[in-house]
Amino acid sequence: MEKFSVWKNTLWPGEDGGLHNITQRSPKLISYLKPQTSAQSMPRTVVLHGPAGVGKTTVAKQLLLDWTQADQAEASKSAFFLSCKDLNHKGTCTFAELMSENGPDLQDAIPGILAQAWKILFIIDGFDELRVPSGALIHDICGDWKKQKPVPVLLGSLLKRKMLPKSTLVITARPGALRELRLLVEQPLFVEIKGLLELDRRAYFLKHFAEEAQALRAFALMRENAALFHMGSAPAVCWIVCTCLKRQMEEGEDPASTCQTTTSLFLRFLCSQFAAARGGCPSARLQAPVRSVCLLAAEGIWTQTSVFDGEDLRRLGVKESALCPFLDKNILQKSQDCEGCYSFLHLSVQQFLAAMFYVLETEEEEEDVGGHRCHIGDMKKLLSKEGRLENPNLTQVGYFLFGLCSEERAMELASTFGCLVSREVKQQLLKCRSVPHGKKPFSTTDAKEILYCLYESQEEELVEEAMAPVTEISIHLTNTFEMMQSSFCLKHCQNLQKISLQVGKTIFLENDTSLKSDAQVERSQHDHHSLHLWADLCSVFSSNKNLNFLDVRESFLSHSSVRILCEQITHVTCHLQKVVIKNVSPADAYRDFCLAFIGKKTLTHLVLEGSVHSDEMLLLLLCEILKHPRCNLQHLRLGSCSDTPQRWADFSSALKINQSLKCLDLTASEFPDEGVKLLCSTLRHPTCFLQKLSLENCRLTEACCKELSSALIVNQRLTHLSLGKNHLGVGGVKILCEGLSYPECQLQTLVLCHCNINRHGCKYISKLLQGDSSLTNLDLAFNPIATGLCFLSEALKKPNCHLKCLGLWGCSITPFSCQDLASALTSNQSLETLDLRQNFLGPSGVTALLGALKQKNGPLKTLRLQIDKSTTEVQTLLKDVKESNPELTIESNNARTARPLCCNFLS
Repeated sequence: MEKFSVWKNTLWPGEDGGLHNITQRSPKLISYLKPQTSAQSMPRTVVLHGPAGVGKTTVAKQLLLDWTQADQAEASKSAFFLSCKDLNHKGTCTFAELMSENGPDLQDAIPGILAQAWKILFIIDGFDELRVPSGALIHDICGDWKKQKPVPVLLGSLLKRKMLPKSTLVITARPGALRELRLLVEQPLFVEIKGLLELDRRAYFLKHFAEEAQALRAFALMRENAALFHMGSAPAVCWIVCTCLKRQMEEGEDPASTCQTTTSLFLRFLCSQFAAARGGCPSARLQAPVRSVCLLAAEGIWTQTSVFDGEDLRRLGVKESALCPFLDKNILQKSQDCEGCYSFLHLSVQQFLAAMFYVLETEEEEEDVGGHRCHIGDMKKLLSKEGRLENPNLTQVGYFLFGLCSEERAMELASTFGCLVSREVKQQLLKCRSVPHGKKPFSTTDAKEILYCLYESQEEELVEEAMAPVTEISIHLTNTFEMMQSSFCLKHCQNLQKISLQVGKTIFLENDTSLKSDAQVERSQHDHHSLHLWADLCSVFSSNKNLNFLDVRESFLSHSSVRILCEQITHVTCHLQKVVIKNVSPADAYRDFCLAFIGKKTLTHLVLEGSVHSDEMLLLLLCEILKHPRCNLQHLRLGSCSDTPQRWADFSSALKINQSLKCLDLTASEFPDEGVKLLCSTLRHPTCFLQKLSLENCRLTEACCKELSSALIVNQRLTHLSLGKNHLGVGGVKILCEGLSYPECQLQTLVLCHCNINRHGCKYISKLLQGDSSLTNLDLAFNPIATGLCFLSEALKKPNCHLKCLGLWGCSITPFSCQDLASALTSNQSLETLDLRQNFLGPSGVTALLGALKQKNGPLKTLRLQIDKSTTEVQTLLKDVKESNPELTIESNNARTARPLCCNFLS
């Protein structure tokens, strides 16, 4: 455990070296790992994983000590610690020689130890740092412990259980290596090592600062930066933060800006270590050392190396004397396990210095002499998705790189180390991270990544230039720091038109009843901070004149946060036209939104879905929106609404008064019989301007069809009607078709999917289509029409049939029925889209349809059906159809796209 004395002497201001809490919380694995009998078939493998510096090696060494404790009943137990960092510097050897690295005196005892492999524990520490080509560990395997092999081959053989298959293995690794480990080891137990938890970090700060107020202030600043706080699970990072902020406070400075970004904290820490060189006269003696250390850091990041030996230094042209200033400041450390080797204080420090490598101007004589930098990728590769997937350590380097491109930070680097910062970095970053015009909107993941990068820069001009092409963005907020990033960037995104927003559960705690009473003060402080940031973010709705679409869904808000957002929506400079509120809590948030929309002249599209069914006031408020003289609402979707007959009466009255609403979607709403009558009465009213109406899944019955049918006869404006997922049956369809057959009816699109329409119902539909009907789009998906297709086919043959789109998805159509349909396709003059997916048409049915299409170049543009392309006959027919019908597209996959017959509600 001597390796961790640095925690006690440097990083942890207490007496226990900071090890106690971590080892106490580590799982009680010894009972799981205890030596197995030789007859037991399944040896144990445990993978301890977590980010750098959180105590994986500490826990592994504790397990090693526990394994060899004398009070265990079993005797002659052996444990071996194999450090991948150190073994990178070892050449070819036997496995026996590898084991004797733990003690040269073991050489003679090894044959006896290996004879009882089930009593051996191997700790393989830092698997992610093993220098080996990808996949090499899997292919080259050796089972002979006397055979000379490269170290990676020996370790791979041990992990694959070819070497000493009965031994017990404990492997430590960072998260990026877990994918490869899953391919190597069989049935491992993965244990996450979290390092210092929040209470531990707080205790750390209290020990480091003499004054409690200063400690709590510093801790609060770190916690507000989620990225920095996450890094703080490593004691080394806590030490860096405490050291930096304590010095600032002692000098009378306000440390708030230092924790604003991760870059500013690490830059201030690094520069403060060389305070003597700061000011107007930077020391020239630091120029060469800082370049050398940055080169070493960058090389290590790209090769995933954290320990460097003399050979590494010679290859890179780095003199050991150049490292002295950084060794003196504990930024670089001499390895205690490997003579003549060096490592950085923590991975984050190495990543920061690697970022500096890209921003410091290089002297001409230093330009890659002898190919020293062949492993270091360029900035484009550093910021690419492929590069970061291959090497996760590059991600933080990219964040730091954006943070270092600001003018202010460039000056701080120059004044400290006497090095010039390249002016081209900013433009290079823009090329790598900006969004070309015409590109699809950001995904949520991409948006989070880019907002983080731009926020780190704190450069408003850079943000404006990078975000100029962005018109749509999706943001998923999981903490207040992401809210701060979003606010900073979106305020400088002037061409933004649409924001999709999802707010996580832990941001607003105001409505969280699960918190204990003693946490009330902390919750109040948290919410005060959160609401301040939220108000800043919401201000974009009143300040950006181009922003017209807000989509908030799957979000956990609070009463206060909803009111703040609504205040911005009601502002005269807010130009929102389309708003979607879906699955938002608290439930009464929908009321506040409706109050904000009353009199909102710019609002044309509104979607309210989620907990609306339980709000008795919602319909009343919607009535007020519709009746307001400034109402310009054209599209309204109200999902799963249920209310009293009186409320529906009020709603129907409001529809008669309103002259702007064109599209109404009441899907999954519960209507009393009186409610349907009132709605149909509205449709018959001369001042009703509705053109599209959806009553899907509203429990409509055959009786309701009578009301609808009479309304369709009178109403000449309604063109789209969706009645899907209602049990209408044959009787209901008959009644509807009677109303649709009147010449006054102007309906063009009718959706009747999942309506329990059978063969007999198709007779009435066929009769309607053969008359002078205005119907052009019909969706009959998921109705058991089966042989009823013959009636529909008969209608398609008639010249009076104007149907352009017919949906028969999953309608139990048989191969026999395809003959009738094929015959209809040869004479039909109007059908452009036919959907037959999820019907087993069989080879004969498909052949009949393709044969008909081969004969004639008709109006059909899109055919969707299930095809087995393996037969030669079908392949030939498809080719012939393509030649005779070049305009026809045949889609043969079964992935269901959006039903073409349903209008896009928000278009």
